Amino acid sequence: MRLRALIAAAFVALAPAAPAAPAAAQDLMIARSAQPFPEAMTALQAAIAARGYTISRVQRVDVGLENRGYKTDKYRVVFYGKPEEVARLAAAYPDLIPFLPLSVAIFAEEDETILVTTNPALYAGMFPQPELKPVFARWEQDLVAIMEGVRKAGHAWLGPEP
Repeated sequence: MRLRALIAAAFVALAPAAPAAPAAAQDLMIARSAQPFPEAMTALQAAIAARGYTISRVQRVDVGLENRGYKTDKYRVVFYGKPEEVARLAAAYPDLIPFLPLSVAIFAEEDETILVTTNPALYAGMFPQPELKPVFARWEQDLVAIMEGVRKAGHAWLGPEP
C-alpha cells in the first residue's frame, strides 16, 4: 500500500506546477487493466495512436523509486500529443506549456496494470479562454476512449466464438 501512495506522489511530482485548484477524485482519470504490464503498455501506445496522437517519449520512473528502496521495475510515464496542435497551443498560450504534451502514468500492480492521468477538464478551470474549452473537452473524450480501450483489451475473449 505504501508503494501505491509513493507512486501517486511521484505522478503528482512529475506533473507541472499548477495554479491552486481543489483536489477531487474527478481531477484524476484511473483505469485498471487485467493485462500484464508489457501487453497493457502496447495497448496504451496503440490506443494513443488510434486517436491520432504521437508518442513523444516514454519516461522510466522506476529507477527513482528503486533508489528510494521500493522494488518496482514497471512504471512509466507516456507523453503524447498532436505535434501541430502542441506547437500551436504553446505559441498562442505560453501558460499552457507546462501541461504539454499530455501524459499517462502506467504501472504494474501484481498481475494487473494501472493507468493514471490528470483529467483535462481540470484545465478549463485554470485556463478560462472560451476557445480552449473544446480542446480540453476533446482531450478528455480521447483519454476516456484511450483508457477504456486499454481496459477492454485486458478482457478480450480468447476462447471460441460464443
